[in-house]
Amino acid sequence: MCSHQSPSAAADVHSANVHSAHVVAAHPEQGWSLLCDGTIVFDDSGELLPDGRVVAPHRAIADRLAVAA
Repeated sequence: MCSHQSPSAAADVHSANVHSAHVVAAHPEQGWSLLCDGTIVFDDSGELLPDGRVVAPHRAIADRLAVAA
């Protein structure tokens, strides 16, 4: 593992990890990637941190999504 540190629970964990750590193993067929700091990032934007904490998916509210015409 690299020296990147997972931010505290109060911080925006998703954006901090994505910008500071890089992918070391990608498994798009299974819907997840492993970052160099040990974080597992899922395609639905959820995360499993090395210390066992879970970051819930960051999903957009359906009525706010743009509809292609």
